[in-house]
Amino acid sequence: MARHLHGGHELVAHLRASAPLADLLRAAPSLPAARAAHARALKSPFAGETFLLNTLVSAYARLGRLRDARRVFDGIPLPNTFSHNALLSAYARLGRPGEARTLFDAIPDPDQCSYNAVVAALARHGRGHAGDALRFLAAMHADDFVLNAYSFASGLSACAAEKDPRTGEQVHGLVAKSPHAEDVHIGSALVDMYAKCERPNDARRVFDAMPEWNVVSWNSLITCYEQNGPVGKALVLFVEMMDSGFDPDEVTLASVVSACAGLAAEREGRQVHARVMKRGRFREDMVLNNALVDMYAKCGRTWEARCVFDSMASRSVVSETSMLTGYAKSANVEGAQVVFSQMVEKNVIAWNVLIAAYAQNGEEEEALRLFVRLKRESVWPTHYTYGNVLNACGNIADLHLGQQAHAHVLKEGFRFDFGPESDVFVGNSLVDMYLKTGSIDDGAKVFERMAARDNVSWNAMIVGYAQNGRARDALQLFERMLCSKESPDSVTMIGVLSACGHSGLVEEGRRYFQSMTEDHGIAPSRDHYTCMIDLLGRAGHLKEVEELIKNMPMEPDSVLWASLLGACRLHKNVELGEWAAGKLFEIDPENSGPYVLLSNMYAEMGKWTDVFRVRRSMKDRGVSKQPGCSWIEIGRKMNVFLARDNRHPCRNEINDTLRIIQMEMSRMSIDAEIANS
Repeated sequence: MARHLHGGHELVAHLRASAPLADLLRAAPSLPAARAAHARALKSPFAGETFLLNTLVSAYARLGRLRDARRVFDGIPLPNTFSHNALLSAYARLGRPGEARTLFDAIPDPDQCSYNAVVAALARHGRGHAGDALRFLAAMHADDFVLNAYSFASGLSACAAEKDPRTGEQVHGLVAKSPHAEDVHIGSALVDMYAKCERPNDARRVFDAMPEWNVVSWNSLITCYEQNGPVGKALVLFVEMMDSGFDPDEVTLASVVSACAGLAAEREGRQVHARVMKRGRFREDMVLNNALVDMYAKCGRTWEARCVFDSMASRSVVSETSMLTGYAKSANVEGAQVVFSQMVEKNVIAWNVLIAAYAQNGEEEEALRLFVRLKRESVWPTHYTYGNVLNACGNIADLHLGQQAHAHVLKEGFRFDFGPESDVFVGNSLVDMYLKTGSIDDGAKVFERMAARDNVSWNAMIVGYAQNGRARDALQLFERMLCSKESPDSVTMIGVLSACGHSGLVEEGRRYFQSMTEDHGIAPSRDHYTCMIDLLGRAGHLKEVEELIKNMPMEPDSVLWASLLGACRLHKNVELGEWAAGKLFEIDPENSGPYVLLSNMYAEMGKWTDVFRVRRSMKDRGVSKQPGCSWIEIGRKMNVFLARDNRHPCRNEINDTLRIIQMEMSRMSIDAEIANS
């Protein structure tokens, strides 16, 4: 026993003797200083001492030298739990979750620090390892280790990464029973966890129950509302934060600016921008500047967005994409293309934005060329990419290109199903493309094979059937839609009423129009009234049309009056036709269409005096009839022709072809007469 005590005193003395070297390692400010201290330790009598080597592992880990830390650890003659914990903490700090887990499994007798380190390592790495972090936290609790603030913070971070509110509530329950229930840092972590789990009400409840707040607490709740809504509450909370005496930091301001972007609140965004400019230390913050560029871009203020963008000392792909989006939104395709060409790193979002800008601004061929470039540069397309490409194919009515795009979609394995990134959008775009190119049956095949459908899917098919003269198919599909428990909307009913109009189904049209409000709670819009007037006008129910127009809750537009004028010409109702034409002259006096329709109606009835009066009126007002236009595809190129156009390079070739066709038809007619005689 005496020898044991004597040995213990020797150990304490030994440790005291090595303490100056350990202090030197802990205080090493740089790698050269740590290496110098390491050299001194190797020359000392304590070179193999576990305590000193553990300190050396921690020193290298603190300086980010994981390989050196591992080399020292592997050279410890008798590693203990503290040795393992030192390296485990290094793995946790430097984001090496796989190695941390392997090392933990090798610890003979893990303690509280071991568990905390491995949980932290796994939680910090985010989704994919966060679930393992929660399993280790549960094992730690099951082994009766006390969970401290470090344990709770890592556990809540893992719940946030996994978006696992159920486990988060369990950790919250443990926090409530612990001495850390009123810890402001743990309270902030709870608010952040509920925010990232999309539970803003629970986040607010935790925030309100906290005995004190710090800037992190406010930031967590403001960001919660900015990301989960209602976004307006983020701005209200920002004002409350300042009224409570807290000084917002760059994280606060970035979240508030993002909230202004979501609300398109330009005035409030400018006020926050002014606050940023008054605080010099915020001017160079990249995240905050990115948010300002995005806010101005989403508010349609591309000039202001460009000013912030140009003033940034360094830019990221986020700010460049925001600037690109701003130009695209304001239909400045040239500006968007310039920003895109200057981007060093182009992510798929940037490609998608420019493809969409081309497709939505009448430059469909450029959109398709850009898609080809995207594929050549091995960028992985998304559902949004294919949606815009198919939209471009549909707009130029190019079935061949649309079929090629469809082949790419099939290679990507889209099922047109709901999910984290719903690819129903791609299925809808395919249906729309086939319908716009006149390939109705192919569109129907895509529709039938979709794993899931939404309102847009049903509407695209119903409207497509109606526009292509297949009214019965449109109405049958509408009945299927009702049976599937999918609720129709205003677009659905436009398709249904159009189908009735194209097929002359007057009674069905009246019934569907009445069912809009009675069965589906849809208030008829001007477009629905136009469909009904077209339906009734074609069928000759002009008195009913007149009553319907007079009882409309909104003012008729030019499309409605033109539909009525066309019906009046068809049924030779001069009085009502003159009323419709008069309204059209008031709305759009420069449009030649109403004059021509009215003139033709008079001519068909032999009222030549009125014909000359209308034509004289056109001449006096300086209204000229627009020339007729037609187009034909030759050699994969679309050729457009105007009436009396003698300058088109293909005109002579087409005229020669037409003469050959006429000669061949004449020959066939003569042969038929000879055969019959």
